[in-house]
Amino acid sequence: MKILQSKEDGSCLIQFTEEEQQIIKEKGGLRMTAESLKHFSNVLVSIAVGLNRNFDEKTKNLLTFEDTKIEGK
Repeated sequence: MKILQSKEDGSCLIQFTEEEQQIIKEKGGLRMTAESLKHFSNVLVSIAVGLNRNFDEKTKNLLTFEDTKIEGK
């Protein structure tokens, strides 16, 4: 999996390899052990910090709550 972020507007493309797509298609999702989930969450936090560097100030200050509606394009 690669997260490719635009330095221009902060948007991104999450790109999966053919193998990853096949696994998700066959399994219907991802299952992780507690240890794997911990490593995965550590990587996500690191990615989130990096992604925030490319957002404009308005986007950097957005707040998200459990009931926030998020729309994609």
